[in-house]
Formats: sequence, C-alpha cells, structure tokens
Amino acid sequence: MRASRFFISTLKEAPSDAEIVSHKLMMRAGMIKRLGAGIYTYMPMGLRVIRKVEAIVREEMNRAGAIELLMPVVQPAELWQETGRWNKMGAELMRVKDRHGRDFAIQPTSEEVVTDVARTELRSYKQLPVNFYHIQTKFRDERRPRFGLMRGREFTMKDAYSFDRDVDGLKKSYQAMYDAYVRIFTRFGLEFRAVAADNGAIGGSGSHEFHVIAATGEDALVYCPTSDYAANMEAAEALAIDSARPAAKEELKKTPTPGKSKCEAVAELLGLPLARTVKSIVLAVDHEDPAKKEIWLLLLRGDHELNEVKASKIPGLGTYRFANEGEIVEWFGTTPGYLGPIGTKKPVKVVADRTVANMADFVCGANDADFHYTGANWGRDLPEPQVADIRNVVEGDASPDGCGVLAIQRGIEVGHVFQLGTTYSESMKATYLDEAGKPQPLVMGCYGIGVTRILGAAIEQNFDERGIIWPASIAPFQVVLCPMGYDRSEAVKTEIDKLYEQLTAAGVDVVLDDRGERPGAMFADWELIGVPHRIVVGDRGLKDGNVEYQGRRDTEATQVPLADALAFIKGKLAA
Repeated sequence: MRASRFFISTLKEAPSDAEIVSHKLMMRAGMIKRLGAGIYTYMPMGLRVIRKVEAIVREEMNRAGAIELLMPVVQPAELWQETGRWNKMGAELMRVKDRHGRDFAIQPTSEEVVTDVARTELRSYKQLPVNFYHIQTKFRDERRPRFGLMRGREFTMKDAYSFDRDVDGLKKSYQAMYDAYVRIFTRFGLEFRAVAADNGAIGGSGSHEFHVIAATGEDALVYCPTSDYAANMEAAEALAIDSARPAAKEELKKTPTPGKSKCEAVAELLGLPLARTVKSIVLAVDHEDPAKKEIWLLLLRGDHELNEVKASKIPGLGTYRFANEGEIVEWFGTTPGYLGPIGTKKPVKVVADRTVANMADFVCGANDADFHYTGANWGRDLPEPQVADIRNVVEGDASPDGCGVLAIQRGIEVGHVFQLGTTYSESMKATYLDEAGKPQPLVMGCYGIGVTRILGAAIEQNFDERGIIWPASIAPFQVVLCPMGYDRSEAVKTEIDKLYEQLTAAGVDVVLDDRGERPGAMFADWELIGVPHRIVVGDRGLKDGNVEYQGRRDTEATQVPLADALAFIKGKLAA
C-alpha cells in the first residue's frame, strides 16, 4: 500500500468528548469517526485492524470445527417472546415496528435465532455435535454509551453456538472453544487472563470471561499467583477470614455513639479496629400481595463490601431491591446508620457473610439512633444466622483452592464462553431424536468475542505518550517505509521502491509513505497510528550502505545494512 493512495486523517488533539486513552487515540489516529452517541464509522485505518482481528478469529473458529453462517441483525419479536427475553432484556433491547405494525428486535445477540435454526435443521443425534458461528453487527441501547468502542451501542461481535446430545458433549465443545479462545488471544499478541464468571442474564450453568489486562479496565480480576485459580469479582469465592468462631469474652452493652452512623466513625470513637464492626444492608423483596413483602438484613464486616450478584443467588433474593428509608424505619424503628440484627421492630430475615458468622464480641447497630451494641455474640445475644458468601474478596484473602492468597488486577472483558445447557432449547422446543427415536432437548453452549472492542482493549494495554503500539498481528500495517526526500532524491526513491516491492512479494503488510511529508510530521503520524516496525531510507544512510530501523517500542534507531533489510524485517516479524 502506498500512503498517497490510502486515506490518512490524523489529528493533533483528541475531540473534547473522548474520555479514555483508547477513545482519544483512535479518534486522533483517524480510525473511527463519531456519528452519534455510541455509534461510529470505522474509517479505513481502523477497518484494517478490524479485518485482521476477524481473520484470526475466523481461522481459529474454523480450526476448532465451528461452521460459519450469517444471521440477521433484525429479528422477529416472536422468537424473543418464546424465551421471555422480549420483556426481560429491558431497555437495552432496541425494539422496532415494520410498516405492518409487527414487532422486531435489533439483535444484541442471537441465541433465539440460532435455536430456531437448530430446531428446524438438527433432527437426529447423528447430526451432533455441531457449532455454528457468525461475525455480525450487534446493537445494545446502552443508557450511557461512553469510552468509544469500549461501551458503544453498535458493535461487531463473533458469537458461536454449540449443540450437543448431553452435558458430557457440551463440556467437550466448551473446552474446544475455550482452547480456541486461548489461541486467538495469544495470536492477538495481548496479555490476557481467563477467569471463572457469573452467567448473568444469558442464563446457563458455567462460564469463563476472557480479559485483556489493563490498568484502566472496568473489571476487577481475582487470581492466585501461585495456582491456576482465577475468577472475576462477581464470581470469586470469599472464604471466612477466621476458620472458627472464638469464644465470647465481652458482655453485650448498648453503647452511646452520638452522630456516628458509619462503621469507620464508630470504630474510631470506640478505639477498635474496623474489622470488629458489622455493617447492615437492608434488602426488600416485593410480592403481588403487598402484605407479603419481605425485608432481609445482610451483615458484612465493616471493612468489606457487598457482592450484589452473590446476594441475588440466595434463595428468595433473586428479585431483591434495596429497601427505602420508610421501609427501614417501619421494620427497624430507626433511620439508616444504627441498624443491626438485635431487637428489630418487625421480624426480618438475617443473612450473615461467612466472616461475620465467625466473629465474636462484634459491634453492630442497636436499632436506636446514636447507639450501637458492643460485645455482640451469636447464639447468646441473637439467633444463629443463615450463612452465605455475600462479599467481595480483597487482596490477601486465602485462595479458595488452598494454594496461597489472592491478588487483584484490572481487566477489560473481550470474550465470554457459556455453558447454556437447555435454557433456550427447552423454551423453544428444540429437540433431536436419540437412538431410541425419542425426542431430547439440545444441549447448548454460547461463545462470544467483542471484535471491535478488541481494538480499544489492545490500545488500553499498548500505548505511550506518542500514540498507539499495535501488536504486529493486528496492526493496520506491519511495517512503514519512510523515505527522506522521496520526491527529491532518485537514490532514495529507487532503493525504497525496491525494498517496498521485496517486502510486498514476501507477504509483508507494508505501507510506503510517499506523501512528501516533512520527517517530523511523517514520524509523528506513524507513531500515533502505531505501526510496529519502521524503516527510514535517506541519502546519508545510503552513502554507508545502511537503512535505519526502529521498532515502535524502541527508544533508539538501529543501522541495518541495506542488503540485509528484507531478512532483518522478516526476522523481526517472525519473532
């Protein structure tokens, strides 16, 4: 590619609405152009990266035995109504009507459509297993689209769906996709981590998320440096800090704590560690009959935080909401800040985190403004609670596998694999006939990669003050040739044209900057765009028989004999 025949549109400054590094750099590098909130045109430079990402994904999906098809962006509402997701998806599902008044969804994902394909095409156990995938535009009507491609409304995703006879078959398909994802992200040249995850609204039994490691990542990843344990914060198991509850040593006292409604303030007033306090979180569960409303009290150590996903897994709390102040006063007899499990005004359901269940002589609210109980103990002062893991883990917690302690790093989710089971096949009556001729539900898996999100995640992991640093496998160009005086020096033009032809013939994705730009502006453009390898050819170097090589991460250039330039570059790319 010659730069004069391509479209390059760089900016010195990022638009004011660009918030994070990847958004700013992609706008400045001319890779995307904003059309509306969360909607972007992929400009030629950015599209080259997307196509390279897609090519790697497609190659590895095909290698893993998946079969490509293409499902529509616009889907009939009837399919979504069969699974109940027409209403369950909420406002993120963009709903439209055609000229006849019929309802359609602009797809955020394709479980319903692929299950419809399966129930009409997969009739016998002899056709299984099968895995269909496509790379297609998706739309999710985000409440607050932001961060460029990281949380846009329109995006490109690869989603795949496996169909098996039974759970054992699903596990094999799932492992095949997991392994394919490891190969994909390795080929991208990104530092990544696969972590156990919660399935969320998509349903099913087990899942893993694939995260690109980046300090700016939205997600907290929990892992054990001395073992293979890894999970996202939502799914990471938090063990009790103490393995057993110590014996009570203090008597229960109602202690004045005037104006101290936070655990931190209470601990400071009493001269106790924050870890001796217990915080109260009040949840409500509504029923059709308002008289059957349930109020739950969740107890956490004062320095721990509630994990809302874990709380929703407690039987009876699947549809919880946080209680309002009126409900709190009605059930506890006081406003928030002084709540506790002892002496509530009306009965509540108490759930203690594992760590709280093993605490003794703890401090909790007295359900009386400006008072807390000290020396509270289970069994003696209040009934033994229901116990559950309801907190976020913290660094230094014991690893659930018993092989060390936990560490936390930030990551950007770019892939997710799910064991769906029969969630969709049962609701849509997708069955196959077994050897005995009896219908059985298809057992499904689901596997997604955010293709366009990869761009933002790769940049968040790979950038410096000059711009983007693309891994060679997904860079818009692998090599840029920068001539000094292309239009003024016949020697420079002759040698760089020759090198360009040699690299092109060798299959190297190379761009020759023949625009006639000044060296400073030319270098700044390609450093901003992030091409990983640069060769500079000038009269001064040619007099010594050399060209100048500089990798995008290098601080200094290297002199390379002109005769060795092709082999040198091929060696760099192979490395």
